[in-house]
Amino acid sequence: MRSSTKLNSVSEKEEPCEQTQQHGFKLMALLGLFLVLFAFLLEPFNAEKTPSTLDPQDASFCHGGLEAIYPELDIDKCLVIPKDHKFREKISSVWKAPQIYFSRARKEKMYVLVMVDPDAPRRSQHASYWRHWLVVNIKGSSLEKGEMRGITLTDYHPPTPPQKTGFHRYQFMLFEQPPHTEISLAEQESSRGKWDLHAFIARLHLGEPVAALQFLTQNFKD
Repeated sequence: MRSSTKLNSVSEKEEPCEQTQQHGFKLMALLGLFLVLFAFLLEPFNAEKTPSTLDPQDASFCHGGLEAIYPELDIDKCLVIPKDHKFREKISSVWKAPQIYFSRARKEKMYVLVMVDPDAPRRSQHASYWRHWLVVNIKGSSLEKGEMRGITLTDYHPPTPPQKTGFHRYQFMLFEQPPHTEISLAEQESSRGKWDLHAFIARLHLGEPVAALQFLTQNFKD
């Protein structure tokens, strides 16, 4: 009987201890979950495309490894800007020019960056190029580090597709700048709208882009 009483006494002492340990494990699990969620919120959103978001022609435009990095959105492939987190509104009216990164840049080369909307005023109605950004004399060493340095011929203008005009494509094209070539806009190219991009490329012998990137978005109120 004494032996049985002793065992019961020990068991009664161990039970609160086990409950305390279980409570501690639960607190640790909750803390771990909180840290994971906190890290997710701090990490820039990497928008993933799905087969239903882009047609094959739009998806095939991107090549070369060009990357455009906005404050909360890292774009490294062809995609549609999601409505989540107000990204369409932010890219149109909040965020400034993205950081441009090109890991394959050659240090000894100079580059030209073009950003255009080929769907102005809308994709289905005699669209033409609208120039959003043009930077020349970009040092390859700066692109390689994601710190683009060059001469801006056209200041960055954010994507602002008009309401009820559907999705617009916004295209970044990076060209190698021919050696000893001074690049400028012709007098007739002073306007951003109805820009003849192909004539600009041909006049300056830029050839095909070494890298290209695009995203699609529409007016955030639509």
